[in-house]
Amino acid sequence: MVGYFDRFLRRHMNALRLARWGEPAFADHPGPIVVYCNHPAWWDAAVVILLAGRLFPKRASHAPFDARMLERYAIFGRIGAFPVDLDSARGAAQFLKASRTILARPKAMMWITAQGRFADVRARPLDLRGGVARLPELAPDTLFVPLALDYAFWEERGAEACAAFGTPLQGADLLALPRPERLARMEAALAETLDRLAVDVIRRDPARFTALVSGAKGVGGVYDLGRRLRATLTGRRFDPAHRAGQDRMNRDRIAEEDRLP
Repeated sequence: MVGYFDRFLRRHMNALRLARWGEPAFADHPGPIVVYCNHPAWWDAAVVILLAGRLFPKRASHAPFDARMLERYAIFGRIGAFPVDLDSARGAAQFLKASRTILARPKAMMWITAQGRFADVRARPLDLRGGVARLPELAPDTLFVPLALDYAFWEERGAEACAAFGTPLQGADLLALPRPERLARMEAALAETLDRLAVDVIRRDPARFTALVSGAKGVGGVYDLGRRLRATLTGRRFDPAHRAGQDRMNRDRIAEEDRLP
């Protein structure tokens, strides 16, 4: 499925980008990890699968999935998704029962779209569902990591899928808080990560990101064929990207800024 969605994203998007400041540094955590994110688009499942496969290949990933949707997309059940009835009280019990089993495994990893519904990336408050705040009670050694997801159109015809991991929260620290405060702390951490990611997305500067997947550039077809022919006749290297050359200049500039005291 990682290979499938890699090809799928290359065909339909310009890139999957991970903010340089939001790259994960917690893969070696000795206990389980819960990544909880916002839920802005249908693409979230594909992005999560790619992030899990590319960045955490040694961990077994799991995710709660709307039970009705899982019936339609049964393939997800074969790669770690488990059903949760979102429209009944039984769903909360399903979620906690499955989570208890998963988080008992030290190398397990859960990915949760904690809003439980599609919501615009700019909407505030985030209104995370309360179930995610119950998880520290099941496994205090779990690391809880906010993940911000955002999508935007820049200069290319395909959209940019942008992601950033926030500062991890220790399960034991969250457990020391009452449930309402615990949920508020987790929501604040995700909102902070989203706001910081939005700054980079608005700047539209690919050099601020690491491209995990890159799609085809340019318009394609006869138009790009003509551009390639003109470049060949004039002895120039053909780059189909709309920002040809600019991204490399920006990367060099940021690298130089990083070297400054």
